Amino acid sequence: FTVVQWFNDYYPQGKTSIPSRFNIPGKIAWAVMETPGFVCLLYCMFTIPATQGIEKLPAANWLMAALFSIHYIYRAIISPLFLNPSMSPIHPFILISAFSFQVINGTCIGGYLAGYGASTQEDWAGATIRIQVGLLIFLAGFIGNMWHDDELREIRRVAARKQKQKAKVQGEKGKEGKVDKVYEVPENGLFRLILYPHFFCEWIEWCGFWVIGGWGCVPARNFVINEMTTMTPRALSGKRWYIQRFGKEKIGSRRAVIPGLI
Repeated sequence: FTVVQWFNDYYPQGKTSIPSRFNIPGKIAWAVMETPGFVCLLYCMFTIPATQGIEKLPAANWLMAALFSIHYIYRAIISPLFLNPSMSPIHPFILISAFSFQVINGTCIGGYLAGYGASTQEDWAGATIRIQVGLLIFLAGFIGNMWHDDELREIRRVAARKQKQKAKVQGEKGKEGKVDKVYEVPENGLFRLILYPHFFCEWIEWCGFWVIGGWGCVPARNFVINEMTTMTPRALSGKRWYIQRFGKEKIGSRRAVIPGLI
């Protein structure tokens, strides 16, 4: 699927959502396709140790499990169901693809942390500084990701307030709670430099996660690689969408996802 994205702008979700009788409401689809990751990981954490004769997992294992779960509870539940004013419909193809990835990724990382990877205090000996540095990187990325997400939400919130006020003035019942699609070029934070800073910050986040686990944490490394190779073509396609909609002059020197590079 990733290879296809590099050569095709077809991606029936978000800004590039397309009309289809099979479309699923965005908020529901997003929650369904993003939830399996942390569910699978936590299932592994609470079931695998006993099968491997492990009485107690190291605190670092639980730290990584907690960070992964916190990210996806925000991403899969809090963000779509409670924070986003609206979300475009999502095609089942996207839901199935993302759902499958989450199951595989959550199981791989969960299996590593639950006993098939570093599972003793000796495995983490001398890793205190690495864990602290990785945690700081993760938190910086996580905060940046949430902040830039909220900048995008603010565009919808402003539009919702205007639409509600207009409907109230015109006496149009039933339209006060509806938020039409509104797209603008965000101007704050890293949006001044790139069009997808929330992608970039998420990569920083998971690089920090990998640093915590160490070079030998193969599932964390593979996760970073998968994120970057899958999201980069989406960002490049998104930049073409922005240029087509707003023009090259409006986009200016902004890159797609990495400041000064891509």
